[in-house]
Amino acid sequence: MSIRTKFKKVLPSISTTEQEALDAGDVWLEGSIYQGIPDFDALRQVPGATLSDEEQAFLDGPVQTLIEMVDDFAIQNSLHLPDNILNFLKEHKFFSLIIPKAFGGLEFSPYANSTIVATIAAKSSAVAVTVMVPNSLGPGELLMHYGTQAQQDFWLPRLANGQEIPCFALTSPEAGSDAGGIPDIGTVTMGEYQGEQVLGLSVTWDKRYITLAPIATVLGLAFKVEDPQGLLGGKEQLGITCALIPKSHPGVELGNRHDPMGCRFYNGTTRGENVFIPMDFIIGGQQNIGRGWQMLVACLGAGRGISLPALGVSVSQASFKSSAEYAAVREQFGLAIGKFEGIQEKLADIAGKTYLQEAMRVLTTEGLGLGLKPSVVTAMAKYHMTEIGRDVLNSAMDIQAGKAIQRGPQNTLASGYVAQPIAITVEGANILTRNLMIFGQGVMRCHPHLQSMVEAIHSDDKDADKTFNRIFKQTVGYSVGNSLRAFRLGLLPFTAGAKSELSEVVEYEKAVHKLASKLAVYADFSLLVLGGKLKQAEMLSARLGDVMSYLYAAMASIRYYEQKVSSEHRAQAKPYFEYATRWALVNAENALLSFLDNFPSAATRQLMKLITVTYSPKMKKINDDLIRELAHEAQLNTQIKRQLTHLVKPVPGDGNDINQQAYLAKIACLPLLAKVKKGLKQGYFKSGVRFAQTLDRAREAKIITEGEHKQLQDYNLKRERAIRVDEFDFDMQLISDKAALKIA
Repeated sequence: MSIRTKFKKVLPSISTTEQEALDAGDVWLEGSIYQGIPDFDALRQVPGATLSDEEQAFLDGPVQTLIEMVDDFAIQNSLHLPDNILNFLKEHKFFSLIIPKAFGGLEFSPYANSTIVATIAAKSSAVAVTVMVPNSLGPGELLMHYGTQAQQDFWLPRLANGQEIPCFALTSPEAGSDAGGIPDIGTVTMGEYQGEQVLGLSVTWDKRYITLAPIATVLGLAFKVEDPQGLLGGKEQLGITCALIPKSHPGVELGNRHDPMGCRFYNGTTRGENVFIPMDFIIGGQQNIGRGWQMLVACLGAGRGISLPALGVSVSQASFKSSAEYAAVREQFGLAIGKFEGIQEKLADIAGKTYLQEAMRVLTTEGLGLGLKPSVVTAMAKYHMTEIGRDVLNSAMDIQAGKAIQRGPQNTLASGYVAQPIAITVEGANILTRNLMIFGQGVMRCHPHLQSMVEAIHSDDKDADKTFNRIFKQTVGYSVGNSLRAFRLGLLPFTAGAKSELSEVVEYEKAVHKLASKLAVYADFSLLVLGGKLKQAEMLSARLGDVMSYLYAAMASIRYYEQKVSSEHRAQAKPYFEYATRWALVNAENALLSFLDNFPSAATRQLMKLITVTYSPKMKKINDDLIRELAHEAQLNTQIKRQLTHLVKPVPGDGNDINQQAYLAKIACLPLLAKVKKGLKQGYFKSGVRFAQTLDRAREAKIITEGEHKQLQDYNLKRERAIRVDEFDFDMQLISDKAALKIA
C-alpha cells in the first residue's frame, strides 16, 4: 500500500463548501507568520493608508453633518431611525462607499470606508450598522464582482443614489454559519414572467437576522438549487446560488422586524414560498448557478476586515477618550481617580488596547487596499478586534461606574455596551471564527505544500502517487527546516534577526520571529500526529490560531509605531507601543504553552518542547511601572492620545463635548490648582465643604487672583457637569416620548 493510500484512509474528505472556503481569498502576511519566518520586509513595504482629498472632504462634510444631526439617545428610545437621517444617508451616498464612480458611487478606499463607519459608530451604533451593511457583504459587492453587465448597469446606479435599499439574506433558522445546511431551495422549472413562459427557479425560503430587510427594496438571496427534471442537462443538486429579487416581485415577503438588543437599526425576516424567478435574477446569470458560496466567501473581506473591526475600534476609542477624561476630572478622597492604581490598571489596559486596535485597523485596511482578499487576516481582525472592543468597554464601565450605567444623552458608553455583542455574532459568530476558521483555513492556505498534498491524496489521476511523493518530500524538507530554525532560536535566542532602525523595536521584532518559529513546528506536528482529527480538536487548533493572530497584532503594532507615529511624538507613544506589543506577545506565548500542555500525545509534547527549547515563559510581561507610565500618559493632552481618539467627534452639548470641556479646562488650570493645593498645605486658608468655597477662600487669602478665581470657577462648573448623570422628571414608561423628556 502506497503512502498516499494510507493518508487517504486517515484524512477525511473535504465538502464542497469547505473546499470553496479554502480556495477563496489571498494569502498575505499571515502566510509568513504560519511558516515561521514573519516577513517584516513585506510589512514595511506596504503603502501607508491615507485619505484622499475627496475622502477627507466627505468626512469633514457629510459625515460631520450626520453626526451633528444624530440624537442617539432619542434613536434608542424610538422604533426606528428618523426619516431625516435615512434620507440624508441616501442623498449623500452613504450606501455607495464601495460602488465604482462609473456607476455613480463614491469608490472610496477600504481605509476610508473603515474610518467613515467607525466615526459614525462612535456616535451611534444604529446609524453605523445602517451605513455598514450596504457597503459590506451584499448585493452591491456581489454585483460589482460577479454581476452581468446588464445587472450592473441597472442596479448599481440605483443602489449608489439611494433609490434602492439592499439587504442580503443568508441565515436560516436551521443554518447559521453552516452554509452547507441551508434548507432554502430553488427548483429549476418553467414559469411565467412578464407574460411569457421562461426557464427559471421556484424558490422557497425562510430567513432571519437580515439587516435592512424591513426597509429593503431589493433582496439578495442565497439558496440551494436542484434540478430534478434535468432541465439544465446536468446533475440534480447544483449547489448554493445567489439571486437578486425586487421586493415588488410577487410572493416576496419582507417586513417583520427583530429587536437586536434595542439598537434601532432595521433587522428582520424575509420569506417566500414557491416564488418563481427568471434565470436573469441570478447574480451573474444562469452560468453562476452553484457558485454562490464561492462568491460569498470571496467577498467576506469587507465585512470581516472593514466594517466589524471598525465597530470594535470605535468603541475602544470612545471608551478611551471618555475614561481618560473622566479619570482626570472625577475626584475621590481629594484626588483625581486617575491617581489611584486600581483605576490606572484599567486605564492603561484601555489605552494600550486602543493603540493596538487602531494599529490593526490601519494595517488590515492597507492590505485590502492592495486589492488583496486575505481571508485569514480578515477573520483574525473580525474576531480579535470585536473581542478587544468588548474588553475595553468593560474596563471603561468599571472606571466610570455609576456614570456609565445611567442611560441618557450624556452617557457615552451605554449605546456601545448594548451594541457590542451584535458585532460578535455576525459574519460568523466569534466562537466559530476562532475555533474553526482562523487556523482551520490558515493551515490549508498558509502551509506551502499542504493544499497540494491533500489534492494529490484525493486525486484519481494515474500519476497521483508520483505527484504525492514529490510533494511529500518537499513537506518533510520544509518541516525539518522549521525544526532546525526553532531549535537554533530556542537555544541561541540572540541570533534572531531584526531590521528595525529603532532600538526599542528590535527586541520585539526578534520576539515575533522566535514565537513564529515555534508555531511552525507545532503546526507541523499537529498535522503529522493528529491528521484529520485536528479538525475536531477545536481547542488545540484555536490556540494555534490565536498565536497567528497575536503575532499579526504585534506586527501591526510595530508598523504603526514606525510609520504612523512621527519621530517628535515617539516618546509619548512609546508606553502605548510597549504595552500593546507586550500584551500581544505574552498572549501568543501563553497560547503556545497552553497548546503544549494540552497536546494529547505526551511523547510528542516532550519532543516539541525539546526541539523548540520551550519549558517556561520568556516574553517580557507588562509590569506595574509600565502600567503607571501609560496611565499617566493617557491622562495628558498629547498628540498620540488625540491620534488614538480621532474617531470621536464631540458635538456641542453632547456627552463627549461635556467631558472634553471639563478635561481641557482642568488641563489649563493645572498650575492654578497646584497653587491652591500649596496654599492649603501651608495653612494660608482652610478647605471649604465644597470646592467652590475652597476657591473663594483662596481668593480671599490672595493665593489666587480674581482672574484666576474666575478661571477655576469656570473649570469647577464644567467639572460638576461632567460628573453628573442624566435624570428625568417623568415616569420611565414614558421615556420613548421625546417631547416629555427633560434633562436636569
